[in-house]
Amino acid sequence: MTTITAKSRTSRHSLPRIMLLALGATLAAALPAAADTVTDTIPVVGTPHGVAVTPDGTRAYVTNGGDASVSVIDTSTNTVVGAPITVGTVPQGLAVSPDGNTVYVANAFTDVVSLIDTATNIVTGTINVGSIPLAVAFSPDGSTAYVTVTTTDQVQVIDTATNSVIATVGVGDAPEGVAVSPDGSTVYVANRVDDSVSVIDTTTNTVTTTIGVGNRPIEVAVTPDGAAVYVTNADDDTVSVIDTATNTVTGAPVPVGGAPLGVAITPDGTRAYIANKDSANVSVIDTATNMVIDTITVGAGPRGVAITPNGSTVYVTNAFDDTVSVIAVEVAPAITGTPPAGVVGEPFAFSFTVTGQPAPTVTTGDPLPAGLTLDSDGTLSGTPTESGSFPITVTATNGIAPDATTNAVIEIAPAECTGSLCLSAGSSGS
Repeated sequence: MTTITAKSRTSRHSLPRIMLLALGATLAAALPAAADTVTDTIPVVGTPHGVAVTPDGTRAYVTNGGDASVSVIDTSTNTVVGAPITVGTVPQGLAVSPDGNTVYVANAFTDVVSLIDTATNIVTGTINVGSIPLAVAFSPDGSTAYVTVTTTDQVQVIDTATNSVIATVGVGDAPEGVAVSPDGSTVYVANRVDDSVSVIDTTTNTVTTTIGVGNRPIEVAVTPDGAAVYVTNADDDTVSVIDTATNTVTGAPVPVGGAPLGVAITPDGTRAYIANKDSANVSVIDTATNMVIDTITVGAGPRGVAITPNGSTVYVTNAFDDTVSVIAVEVAPAITGTPPAGVVGEPFAFSFTVTGQPAPTVTTGDPLPAGLTLDSDGTLSGTPTESGSFPITVTATNGIAPDATTNAVIEIAPAECTGSLCLSAGSSGS
């Protein structure tokens, strides 16, 4: 087992760290804003903590730590549906099974995991685990669930077919956050007291590596490609990034807001969203550069973060004002594509590849070949009635700077002549 020792506590407030924070703030200010906005605030009850979205994106489940319950949000209307679902005492982390049928809820003060049937939103059973379970994560195939048990410094492995604990893995001191790699081979666990992340091999259910990170790591999230793990360090106000190929921290910690807790990564892997409890905001990290590109004000005491499967919406629980903030993910537009050649009199159709959120509008100020039109979604279509070479600049815009442009040339050939139309002048007659 390889061990990387956590850094000394005596250096955490040193001058280099202050300089790092200042440098990070300067670089972030120079970057274009992501321009995400809070579009809704949803009242829930009793100190909301964890949040998880169903695989089809239709519902979000929220644990209410102070109410021993789970609220269900309809994501199409951003309203709570039905009465809160009663679970164990002080529910914390939760996860939805990959098939969307069951929610596992870790109840910290009753030492059980509650099982919610998503078809009925009724608790169908409980699983006894160790003392103070805090977080849950499923394997990609849904056959296994992993639960962090804080008091005994363990991860308990649950067979979801039998809903029974089949293995217990010793990890670091006071494990909290847990995440599984996309291929299901590895589990990452944040140990908040000894400032480390434990790496578990799921084939053997043993710890293979322990990685030192920042001060009081709380949550972990794995990128969709499995290449990196993002770890929130609550007492450092930073996020550590682990390279999973080497199981080492890569680069300097990313400065974020005060007391970062929750973390979630967009389905395309381009952004990490960090809930900063003490600064009542969410930091957005560009995963290509590991710099903060946006900071979004939310409610008081943000804790949990979850993102819809289509990447369009982020849900953030606000523990101190009993609400959930809804953030619309806004992405600057991009447009690419090379139209094929056309022929006068023959139907023509081509669509530029357009991305961005909200959906961009595509326009051009240049003349198109007669008979062709450009739709707002980037589709060129029609039947050309004139030949020639037509250079155009196409622009995609959605209100998020900068607009995107691409240059193209539409080549339209003359119609091929057939029959009597091909006869040369003077060749007709007897």
